[in-house]
Amino acid sequence: MGRRRKKKDESFLEKKMTRREFVKLAGLGVASLGVSGYYFLKMLKTPGSTDSSGTVADFGKFSREASNYLKLGNNVHCQLCPHKCLLEDGERGNCRTRENRGGTLYTLAYGNPCAVHVDPIEKKPLFHVLPATGVFSIATGGCNLRCKNCQNWQISQKRPEDVQSYELFPEQVVREALAKNCRSIAYTYSEPIAFYEYMYDTAKLARENNILNLWITAGYINPEPLSQLCKYIDAANVDLKGFDDRFYAENCGGTLEPVLETLKVLKREKVWFEITNLVIPTVSDDMGMIRRMCEWIHDNLGGDYPLHFSRFTPMYQLANLSPTPKEALVEARKIAIDCGLDYVYIGNVRTDEGENTYCPKCGKMVIERKGFFVGENNVDDGACKFCGEKIAGVWE
Repeated sequence: MGRRRKKKDESFLEKKMTRREFVKLAGLGVASLGVSGYYFLKMLKTPGSTDSSGTVADFGKFSREASNYLKLGNNVHCQLCPHKCLLEDGERGNCRTRENRGGTLYTLAYGNPCAVHVDPIEKKPLFHVLPATGVFSIATGGCNLRCKNCQNWQISQKRPEDVQSYELFPEQVVREALAKNCRSIAYTYSEPIAFYEYMYDTAKLARENNILNLWITAGYINPEPLSQLCKYIDAANVDLKGFDDRFYAENCGGTLEPVLETLKVLKREKVWFEITNLVIPTVSDDMGMIRRMCEWIHDNLGGDYPLHFSRFTPMYQLANLSPTPKEALVEARKIAIDCGLDYVYIGNVRTDEGENTYCPKCGKMVIERKGFFVGENNVDDGACKFCGEKIAGVWE
């Protein structure tokens, strides 16, 4: 399972990043949203769309008629995600970004990102996509889930006008990505489904400019709009938060099945994806549930798609819990490997083997990682340099 891209004409896409440049990017990536985001956007000289309090001054400028909805007189029925919000005039959907105005559904998150960064791609995490390259990352306020453990709740659980935003329309996003020598654009941080139209239009323009599109998501979307989006998405990381409907209902305000369907659609549409599972102590760390999840992944998706077990850090509404013990993550990784998954990683904590990629045939290390940094890279033309086994991913 892998995707090969056509050889590009000589351009920024052909340039290799120096270690100094990558260190600089990684430094931006690990900074906080508020500090590095503001600094970078100040460089772009585009903060004029907000007033002194950070509230959007000309909100109509950042609204567009939304896609994927039905008109029902003065009401609208949103079809974008499984919530399928039925909205009266003046009401907003669960995502906080889509509003009924006189029987027409509008997105209010278009061209007004509240976070813009250059990140290392390993931060997404995407370990099997263009290693050691920089990613131009954007997000607006809003999310269609209510996760108690959200690490970016300051923006995901806010309306677009409640966060400091900046003017950056699709053509400007692409232009800045090119200027920063980024080989990809990531729609990330909050939930890109909440700014679907902004993401879609940007991704379409990015494709025309030979820039890859990365979708970092919880995957809570309906199949039809997802299939539309898949035309322009090159890779995704889907946050499979647990493997139990009760967990999704109590911790996330959603259900499990639509996320599983998203993974199936991505496979069917031949979009490369990786899966992240946050292991939360006492909440989603049941090893029986993790085994069932890994068996489902193997039986329905195959063993090629990477699975990242991520360490939980206490925050937001779960600040009373403890961080995930390293031993629990190591045990989860062993379960996944025993279930037949070829590429299993551990994130947010250092382990001996959890960050590296190993060839599923000869067992040799093909990519060495330390945090967001890549050391050795022995993937040659999408295959193991030592034995020639195909390594699934997007390598060029």
